[in-house]
Amino acid sequence: MSLRARFLPACLLAVLLAALIRAPDPAAAGETAAARRWLSTVVTRIGEADRPTGAAGSGTRTRAGTVEIRIRIARDGSVIDAQVERSSGSAARDAGALAAIRKAGPFPSPPAELLMADGTTELSFPLERPGGR
Repeated sequence: MSLRARFLPACLLAVLLAALIRAPDPAAAGETAAARRWLSTVVTRIGEADRPTGAAGSGTRTRAGTVEIRIRIARDGSVIDAQVERSSGSAARDAGALAAIRKAGPFPSPPAELLMADGTTELSFPLERPGGR
């Protein structure tokens, strides 16, 4: 596994955490830790679902690319919606990113601190799609 592939989930998690979580006081630290664990689980599962499997396909190598995605997750962890916010420039790569999200779900229930008034949470982040054969 390349160094880039190894550190990509950690980088995505850092971006998500920086954007979503602020611990204003020590009492909120426990809740924030739960949110970090949940976000880590979501990012890890999407990354694992997006890895190429088994033998090489057609033998044609494709370039890696980044797809900006947005997902909406229900209180029970089910994926309500997944969409491409910014295309990678490849319809196949974009569709693969959405397929990885569907394959990775359902997720554990999000912590209450991440739920909006309608009982859902939204995440938006770049997903680096690997090139393949």
